Amino acid sequence: MIVVMLLASLGFFVAGVFLPFTSVTKLWLFENQISVYRGLIVLWQGDELFLFLILFVFTVCFPFVKINALLALWLYPGLTADRAKTFFKFVSNLGKWSMLDVFIVAILVLTVKSAGVANIKVGDGFFLFFISVMLTQLASLWTGHAVSRLEK
Repeated sequence: MIVVMLLASLGFFVAGVFLPFTSVTKLWLFENQISVYRGLIVLWQGDELFLFLILFVFTVCFPFVKINALLALWLYPGLTADRAKTFFKFVSNLGKWSMLDVFIVAILVLTVKSAGVANIKVGDGFFLFFISVMLTQLASLWTGHAVSRLEK
């Protein structure tokens, strides 16, 4: 069941990255739909390499690695109890860092909304990304319980 959750999480994650994350209406006239992927392209083309790297690493790489690391824990047959515990500790630490992107997006939305220039609506990509995060968190929690019960 956990493997199915993780595979679904991976699918939701990929869809969440490419589908519109937000819809921004400026001055009631112009509307832009922004996905994580499109935002990364805009940052790259605008030579905003620092922001590009932060968002790419924490929004794309960390969650992708975490989901696949959890899948490896469940699907790799030759893992000893000690290695499984070490591997899960790595996954747990990775998850803490991947929350930085949530903080960045929250600051961005607050800044744009407080300026009164734009109206932001949440898109399908946001909800799919959110579902992916929740499924991964649940799978990680259950994996942690399973790993802690492994005999030494």
